Amino acid sequence: MLVVMSKNATEEQVNAVVNAIEARGYEARPIPGGDRVSIGILRNEGPVDPSPIQGMAGVKDLIPVTRPYKLVSREFKAEDTVIKVRDLEIGNGHLTIMAGPCAIESEIQAMTIAKHVKKAGAHIFRGGAFKPRTSPYSFQGLGEEGLKIMAKVREETGLAVITEVMDTENVDIVEEYVDIIQIGTRNMQNFSLLRRAGHAKKPVMLKRGMSATVEEWLMAAEYLMEAGNTDIILCERGVRTFVKHSRNTLDLSAIPVVLRESHLPIIVDPSHAAGFRDQVIPLSRAAVAASAHGLMVEVHHEPDKAMSDGSQSLYPEQFENLCRQVKAIFDITKNNF
Repeated sequence: MLVVMSKNATEEQVNAVVNAIEARGYEARPIPGGDRVSIGILRNEGPVDPSPIQGMAGVKDLIPVTRPYKLVSREFKAEDTVIKVRDLEIGNGHLTIMAGPCAIESEIQAMTIAKHVKKAGAHIFRGGAFKPRTSPYSFQGLGEEGLKIMAKVREETGLAVITEVMDTENVDIVEEYVDIIQIGTRNMQNFSLLRRAGHAKKPVMLKRGMSATVEEWLMAAEYLMEAGNTDIILCERGVRTFVKHSRNTLDLSAIPVVLRESHLPIIVDPSHAAGFRDQVIPLSRAAVAASAHGLMVEVHHEPDKAMSDGSQSLYPEQFENLCRQVKAIFDITKNNF
């Protein structure tokens, strides 16, 4: 249930409602809004009796919340969440482009690609310092050395940086170096990692699991927000189906569903959905036309020599074309955001 306070409710009245909720054994979560405060009632195992609260001073309305994901739902927060990262805003009214190599291989490689993608129009540099690979014999990333390279990229280019965290033990060190923490598809339901990342002071980008429903994805985001982190970005990256013409199947229908169900921003990773370079630009255009708030694209200046996912990485010239095309589409459709 959501308790909506009146516009002129005082701090004392808000606190009184919080105390009344907690006295009944529930958790009260104040949610500041544009012109009023709402209070979410959590950890109730069944319907909440509204009668003790609805007559309290400062209470305007009580709204039942029907979704299992409470904090991330639009029933709890109607207005869109906009994530602030350095001088960027990710969310409603903004198109954010993240780009870079699948894996950080060297300082020269990372810096070369970062300069290319920044010139083309990227806002955030992506790269993997820790790489979850299907084969234990594949390149696993440079670890902390890769994080140091990403920090240097930020220092020299001004781009914010994002990388994936693999487990709870590495959250501290990843948080120290990057601007956004990524939780990958294989870890979407790693609940201990979600809870730990929920305590981080940096925004978290949560990728959809390769076989996860939208509800399961939003419930994973609920773990992050319940732990205290309200800066969450959702990333659709394709789901596993029976097709062979692409690595995964990009679920564009998830975009309008998320926009309807949740206040969190959603971006799309067409590179991992496609698995093939020639599909990335068309899927990017479609994602922006479907009102995604951004893209995460793999780019490499020498993809034939890439240590990870070279076949789906765009050449810098192709990435320039992508940026030009999606920005034109965004300019046409942005009034729909």
